[in-house]
Amino acid sequence: MKLIFEKSVPGRKLSLLPACDVEEYVLPEAFARREALDLPEMSETDVSRHYTELCHNVHGVNCGFYPLGSCTMKYNPRIDEEMASLPGFTDVHPLAPAYATEGCREVLDTAKKYLCEISGMDEMTFQPAAGAHGEFTGVMLIKQYHRSRGDEKRTKIIVPDSAHGTNPATAAMCGFDVVNIASAPNGCVDLEALKAVLGDDTAGLMLTNPNTVGIFDENILEITRLVHDAGGLCYYDGANLNAVMGIVRPGDMGFDCIHMNLHKTFATPHGGGGPGAGAVGCKSFLKEFMPRSATMQGEGGIQVRGFSGNFLVVVKAMTYLLTLGREGVPEAAVNAVLNANYLMQRIKGTFTPAFDRICMHEFVLDLSEFKKETGVSALDVAKTLIDYGMHPPTMYFPLIVHEALMLEPTETESKETLDWAAEIFRKLYQMGHDDPSYMHAAPHHAQIGRPDEVGAARNPVLRWKKA
Repeated sequence: MKLIFEKSVPGRKLSLLPACDVEEYVLPEAFARREALDLPEMSETDVSRHYTELCHNVHGVNCGFYPLGSCTMKYNPRIDEEMASLPGFTDVHPLAPAYATEGCREVLDTAKKYLCEISGMDEMTFQPAAGAHGEFTGVMLIKQYHRSRGDEKRTKIIVPDSAHGTNPATAAMCGFDVVNIASAPNGCVDLEALKAVLGDDTAGLMLTNPNTVGIFDENILEITRLVHDAGGLCYYDGANLNAVMGIVRPGDMGFDCIHMNLHKTFATPHGGGGPGAGAVGCKSFLKEFMPRSATMQGEGGIQVRGFSGNFLVVVKAMTYLLTLGREGVPEAAVNAVLNANYLMQRIKGTFTPAFDRICMHEFVLDLSEFKKETGVSALDVAKTLIDYGMHPPTMYFPLIVHEALMLEPTETESKETLDWAAEIFRKLYQMGHDDPSYMHAAPHHAQIGRPDEVGAARNPVLRWKKA
């Protein structure tokens, strides 16, 4: 489809704004534009049709099955949006006096109380803008802790090879040396490999549990004990918290700090660039190093983002928690695990699970043998799924599984949807043997087929230039 600027017609206008009811103010000449602002000129009908066309070309969780692994693309209840649209929340100014922000303060305090209980932490900040920003904040807590004790020799952060790519990037950004350890054959942390790298230079460990291949590490208490005994701290990547919320707490597993993706686990819309919220929690001994908002907490302090972060995302998360309640939160986790295991069992027998065991919220398929037999890759399968109205799962991740497809159905999908998805996978398995050329060229019915993804990544065109 054309860009809105390409649809522009000189002189065409629409009028949606009411007449100005205050005295007009003319900017001083020094602040005036030298050239007219280049905006598209369109009628109201054309604008409406343009954005409707955009909607039709976007696949979201309200359009169809969206099993993107490690991202929890779950449905966000409309009540969350309604609460975040209340004028008392949308119209508040971040510099408003304390008496005018009591309701907002109560939202932050209530959300902190609930999330500290769910995570097993003692303190919480909502400043980080999203998950990776939360990681950065959490690892900086570890850095400041060691620095405050004069323990400057602790320069290494341990990261498993199955970790999210942001983990090693975060550790490096915080000034640490990244120590990568291989996973055991069962997909979990190799205890012997961990012991081999622990020492008096260990600052901490970054880990998510359940891990990236969807397995709960049964050695988690031993893992965190080993790190603590070496003098390091344990950081919990909360990307997979959806599988265990209300069931088991990271703080009880031995983790000292955590980030949570409110825009994943707690039902704020995820994707499209945000906004997100990477709430960070910590144990009491790290509290003094947490960022503090001067306006909302009445005291100055280190900040990682302005004011109290993306406040309306916190409103949505709190609404979600209040709606589910104490019984609903663990029920959502249990159903997420049930759906993942059900779908894995339905697909098994055609495509092969990378780890053929009970999974948590997600599972990984290994298409290595399928590719050898048919020449059809995981990318080909993912692209063909688009023709069947399904958003592709995560491809080629984690890196420890070759030809990987990672699926996370979440708790909001019905049995009928999972049965339909399993049948599509079975159909594609057969198609790979019968008509691989069709899959090599897929998708056939999408607006965009197979763009030059390498070229787009290396030579991105980030803005439209007028001819």
